[in-house]
Amino acid sequence: MALGSILGSTGVDWHFADANRTILYEIRLPRSIGAYLAGALLGLAGAIAQSLFRNPLADPYLLGSASGALLGVGIILCLSYVGEPSLITLIGINGGAFIGALFGVLTALLLAGGYKSSLRLLLSGVVIGVIFGAANSLLTFVRPDLYQSLQSFMLGNTALITWNATLLMGIALVICVLLTLLLSPVLSALSLGENTARTLGLPLDQLRLLLIAVLALATGFAVAQTGLIAFVGLAAPHLVRHISGGRQRAQLMLSTISGGILLLGSDLLARSLFAPMEIPVGIITAVLGGSYLLFLLRRGQIGMRK
Repeated sequence: MALGSILGSTGVDWHFADANRTILYEIRLPRSIGAYLAGALLGLAGAIAQSLFRNPLADPYLLGSASGALLGVGIILCLSYVGEPSLITLIGINGGAFIGALFGVLTALLLAGGYKSSLRLLLSGVVIGVIFGAANSLLTFVRPDLYQSLQSFMLGNTALITWNATLLMGIALVICVLLTLLLSPVLSALSLGENTARTLGLPLDQLRLLLIAVLALATGFAVAQTGLIAFVGLAAPHLVRHISGGRQRAQLMLSTISGGILLLGSDLLARSLFAPMEIPVGIITAVLGGSYLLFLLRRGQIGMRK
């Protein structure tokens, strides 16, 4: 048998080029683009939270969205294991996380009695986080087999991002960015103090609610696709604070860009450091973001705004 026929009967039929193209376009590319979009959503949400609450340590999970998303995933998994497989097919893990994140924010708003007091809203977010965290602990106590799945969600994961997920996050990012740009004058006014902002004649309470809605949507879409990735939304605004020069629109857009770069870079590190073993991307973001914030704290560059 000729060598050409042997190669043709083995190598050509394996379609190595097609396999590489599939890996690139169906796995690697949507994962990388999706990681950037998720990081951009978290960076934008973090910048909104820090400006809205005038607190440099605010992050996208401030209002109970993280614990709500985790509880949503836990409930979906629990119901799927006790004879409701149609529910997980209908809603899915991603849908449960998104609904849970929005539910956490809405519950914090109800507990705070509205959105007029930033302090009450912050405290409500803390309380909701504790209550939902206790509910999650109860779920894992009753169903210990859920622990590994919930732990994977808590550490963040970009490996399962598809083109559909990328499209959803891309649409969400465009909508959230446009709304934030329209509402950025409110954040500029709030940076001068709430009393000063009210004297400017802005409908402050209603606009604050819209900003909270944008914050919740951006966080919900990111968390639904990647899980709870720590420190991206907290660190991204600090990375660009000096570059923006206090201009709110610049701060918001640069935070969006830096959040995407931070998560994409962390994802590449998570895949490369101990290859072929892959570590959760949330561990990388926690190490990088936490180290940077500690550096800023030691230099005295993080402080509460008066």
